[in-house]
Amino acid sequence: MIQIAGVRDLAEAQMLADAGATHLGFPLRLAFHREDLSDSEAAAIIARLNPPVEAVLITYLQEADSVTGLCRRLGVRIVQLHGEIPLAELSRLRQVAPELAIIKSLIVKENSLENLIAEVPRYSPLVDAFITDSWDPSTGACGATGRVHDWSVSRRLANLSPKPLILAGGLRPENVRKAVLQVRPAGVDSHTGVEGPDGRKDEKRVRAFVAEAKAAFGELDSVPDQG
Repeated sequence: MIQIAGVRDLAEAQMLADAGATHLGFPLRLAFHREDLSDSEAAAIIARLNPPVEAVLITYLQEADSVTGLCRRLGVRIVQLHGEIPLAELSRLRQVAPELAIIKSLIVKENSLENLIAEVPRYSPLVDAFITDSWDPSTGACGATGRVHDWSVSRRLANLSPKPLILAGGLRPENVRKAVLQVRPAGVDSHTGVEGPDGRKDEKRVRAFVAEAKAAFGELDSVPDQG
């Protein structure tokens, strides 16, 4: 999985798909950042995506009915939950929308390893994958921060989790290969790390990110996991 999040328009989505991204992230109902698109704009782009590229709703919604409703309006089959969704709501989401693939965020903060280790077995029965992302203490944002967290935490969680773990947080063409080789995740996600000064996705950076990520995953296939 090579996900690029923060799609602005159809032309950008098509460029990302052509560059080799496997998943495109659409952040909506956010806690800290401004939304780039309306629901209808996002839905129109998603309807134009061609397999095998998949759209992913990235949201901080915390109620099962709200999540389900938005996913169906957008036409997505994958949701990435960044909010503090209660276990009861997550269980209900699984019941009312069994067709959805659910990715749950694990936000890496300073001295958060023990809490994250405890979260993995609590959420694992109800999710399809985890994504580790970075917290910004200056804003309180947990995602799209451009900050790199301690990869040893993600590595530990990847080892412990019975579900696939995706790595996010400050990933860019210059560091994604090292990150993949250290953490050994099932996928990677980049948002601000492949943007130009204007805040739009830079095609050269996107292509470099995809190439570096693919090369690193290729290396993992030939290097035994040392634990």
